[in-house]
Amino acid sequence: MGKIKTGIVMMNLGGPADLGQVEPFLLELFADREIIQLPFQRWLGPFIARRRAPKVRGLYQKIGGGSPILRYTRAQGAGMVARLDRLSPGTAPHGFYVAFRYVTPKSEDALQAMAADGVERAVAFTQYPQFSCSTTGSSLNELWRAADRVGLRDAFEWSIIDRWPVHPGFIASMAETVREGLEQFEPADRDRVLLLFSAHSLPLSVIDRGDAYPQEVGASVQAVVEQLGRPNPYLLAYQSEVGPVRWLGPSTERVIERLGARGQKDLLVVPIAFTSDHIETLSELDLEYGEVAHRVGITHYKRTPALNDRPQFIDALADIVREHLASEQPYGPLYRTRCPGCENPQCRQIARPVSDQAGSRMTTGEPGQAGPRGAARQPVR
Repeated sequence: MGKIKTGIVMMNLGGPADLGQVEPFLLELFADREIIQLPFQRWLGPFIARRRAPKVRGLYQKIGGGSPILRYTRAQGAGMVARLDRLSPGTAPHGFYVAFRYVTPKSEDALQAMAADGVERAVAFTQYPQFSCSTTGSSLNELWRAADRVGLRDAFEWSIIDRWPVHPGFIASMAETVREGLEQFEPADRDRVLLLFSAHSLPLSVIDRGDAYPQEVGASVQAVVEQLGRPNPYLLAYQSEVGPVRWLGPSTERVIERLGARGQKDLLVVPIAFTSDHIETLSELDLEYGEVAHRVGITHYKRTPALNDRPQFIDALADIVREHLASEQPYGPLYRTRCPGCENPQCRQIARPVSDQAGSRMTTGEPGQAGPRGAARQPVR
């Protein structure tokens, strides 16, 4: 491959590509205190991971033996950089690099590939539309730690795209999936189909610190509903709770049960925080919750198609990056705002930002004050 001028790191948790990766994935997940905090985590985390592994392997077996998220992320990345080469020739050629948390390719793999490709300008691009310290924040923290581990802390000039919950392209793409989902119902029934938006839940301990996730998910939901301009009722719920801690609700599963008890017959589930099909859509929403819906008397239970590699969504990804590059800013206006209850000194770092002035602001927390570039590596306190 020739020299890449701008490298875009596509960050996500990822998923096991095959059954052999399931237990290692779970072991890393339950060991990560930035995602979930357990009492006696050093012992309880591995115990939960190993106990859950056989069941989770069975779930992956039902959806084809592994997660398709890497395949879709690569398709999204390839389409995105092809569009960026046309839309932003001044920063071309562009390359994409996948950085998953608990399965390969990880942050080290992305960084080393970027170095081999001669990348100078790097963009850390979250693939979570809505920001959370547990997802985007922890992925960024791991990216900077990985840069230290492989000796590439100063190899690239960085900027960050940390959230895009109401980007017009994302909202238009989501609204289109809802329209396609409603086509699965009889025309006479479509206006009374209840839209159940479902997002991945988070431990309440994360929410109580002041995490931005709930309001950003809500903003996405409201924007999609307004884009649709339809009379359908709608609700928001949360899924995928694991471990012996309290999670953000209401639970998607319990909402489905209660809707069935009230006589709701037509239900369309909309995965608002997931941009690619994976176990939470293909197994949890489609199979597990589909069985729940059938059991409680919901006669027409459907899910909207995931964004996956649809061209409209890839257009949106390219537009998000194009706008970011054109801004010449190291990060958006909300990135440096730490949660009121944050106790993690690593939060809100950025390695070698694209602007010296931005680096000094990262140190002081005040706009416009000068300082050395190296100070940008220190956490904001």
